[in-house]
Amino acid sequence: MIKGAVRFRLNGQEVAVERTSPTATVLDWLRETRHLTGTKEGCAEGDCGACTIAIASAGGGWRAVNSCLMLLPQLDGCSVVTVEGLGGPDGTPHPVQTALAESDATQCGFCTPGFAMAMFAYGQGGEPADDGLIHEALAGNLCRCTGYRPIVEACRIIAVGAPVAAGDPIRAGTAFGDGSRRFLAPDTLDELTAVAAAHPDAWILGGGTDLGIAVTKRRARPDVVISTARVPELRRIETTGDALVLGGAVTYSAALPHLDAAFPAFGALVRRIGSRQIRNLGTIAGNLANASPIGDTPPCLMALDAAVELVSAAGRRTVSADGFVTGYRRTVLRPGEVIAAIRIPRLAAGQHFVAYKLSKRFDQDISAVVAAFRLTVADGVLTELRAYYGGMAATTARAAAVEAALVGRPWTVSALAGIEAAVAQDFSPIDDQRATTKYRLAAAANLLRRLQMETCDAPAPVRLEAL
Repeated sequence: MIKGAVRFRLNGQEVAVERTSPTATVLDWLRETRHLTGTKEGCAEGDCGACTIAIASAGGGWRAVNSCLMLLPQLDGCSVVTVEGLGGPDGTPHPVQTALAESDATQCGFCTPGFAMAMFAYGQGGEPADDGLIHEALAGNLCRCTGYRPIVEACRIIAVGAPVAAGDPIRAGTAFGDGSRRFLAPDTLDELTAVAAAHPDAWILGGGTDLGIAVTKRRARPDVVISTARVPELRRIETTGDALVLGGAVTYSAALPHLDAAFPAFGALVRRIGSRQIRNLGTIAGNLANASPIGDTPPCLMALDAAVELVSAAGRRTVSADGFVTGYRRTVLRPGEVIAAIRIPRLAAGQHFVAYKLSKRFDQDISAVVAAFRLTVADGVLTELRAYYGGMAATTARAAAVEAALVGRPWTVSALAGIEAAVAQDFSPIDDQRATTKYRLAAAANLLRRLQMETCDAPAPVRLEAL
């Protein structure tokens, strides 16, 4: 039996939870065990933000996260604030609460606790009262009463709030359970590979933004969950002259500044994957390992010719991102093997990288079609093209016929005449709730036309967002 207790600071008080089920969600524990019912369940899949809380790890700042997707052992060693913990001990409201009330931003109030916690984390982040940043900070919270204007006004008031200390670090454990199921959180890579080898059927948990849905929606109950989050080597980010290296446990939020600097289009796409709550937990390696045909990062990694370093108790090996996914929800990962790092080569002189996402909502929606391209144009001729699409097949797939039809030709509008035939040669997409076959084929072809307009040499590239 695992005897470790999950220890964390909740609203300023240290708590220890014994015999913890590895699949107990933070939301359920807060509401059902601690009776902190200000944190709401709206969707149980990280879309609505009603369950938002703020957490801080040792030495880190406050982050907004979806408590519906977090498993309780993920809080071990953290500080946690819920809406009940915002006010002072004497009942004095927090500036966030005051701003929401005085701006008439509450309406029915169901979504208000989640907004309050997202605003608290935003105010703690030191960001200015910029409308774009405010909308990004609040994008993960839905107001069913359509009261966004006063909520934005309230958020503008509390920008750059007074810092709230997370408290002294709390000792973190490495193993938790309820007698029948276990949650393992190794501190070193050697420990991680050892426990992964001992439990080859275990869930390997990065941030849990996908596996959390398996718990809340499909009621999955794995016997063993192994978290990668505490292994320092997996959290590393290295920038060299020829590559950006992201450890297997690097979150979207941690990667974003580096993606913005090296591959701006990749960073822009990541901001549309999910809210800050999602990006604060989810990992790029997890998105790749998920092997979804509509995953947003795999086309980017494949178009950029990224390499994936895998590690297990048997040793290390490296595969291309293009060769990592072997089928629908299938990868080359062997039992006991985890992603150690993803190495993304920097663009060579003259190369461009562009990524596009088409979805029914602009933000935080599943892609109908996602496309990524790396290309080189020299003297008006397309000399190189790597084109990958998601949402067009059972896996992310390369558009080989498209590449063959375009490379070596002048990079002009006329080169794309009849490109639909090449797209149809590469793909036979399906009809589903996100898009029809006809739409996907037409969209994939039109994205190539957009690509040409935005990367041509003459007379001048055109940025369509500016039109």
